[in-house]
Amino acid sequence: AWAERNGAGPSSADVIASVRARGGTVVATGGCFDLLHAGHVAGLQAARRLGDALVVCLNSDASVRRLKGPARPVVPAADRARVLRALECVDAVEIFDDDTPERVLRRLRPDLWAKGGDYAGTDLPEAAVVGEWGGRVVTLPYVDGHSTTALVQAAARSARPLPELMRRSS
Repeated sequence: AWAERNGAGPSSADVIASVRARGGTVVATGGCFDLLHAGHVAGLQAARRLGDALVVCLNSDASVRRLKGPARPVVPAADRARVLRALECVDAVEIFDDDTPERVLRRLRPDLWAKGGDYAGTDLPEAAVVGEWGGRVVTLPYVDGHSTTALVQAAARSARPLPELMRRSS
């Protein structure tokens, strides 16, 4: 379809309807996914293995700025969504503008809400929301040593300005 050829991919509603029609399990996860790294990919793959489809709830640019500060995101939401959709483990991406995914979760109603192990031991406000329709929260194993914030800080400490880096790579 046109949407898939142009990076838009199938809608989350279509993916969810198809999975539910087959009696399958819908998994959702969420985050900023700014500067996608190996830890993100491992978490997304683990989340997808929990069910029949994975919908990623992606923070909008405005949401990321509110959560992470004025210098973020590094990558615009449309590009972050396109990269996520290109992963085999991701079936759909839903961009949301709130600081928390509670409203989008109420609309999508996933069977499972999967969060990275960096949230282990914290009280996720989404747990009560997902429980409203009998959904469950699953904490995925944490992949240590991967952090977008650390990547951004390392890039900022680089001695070479970005235009010089871009010239050298072309």
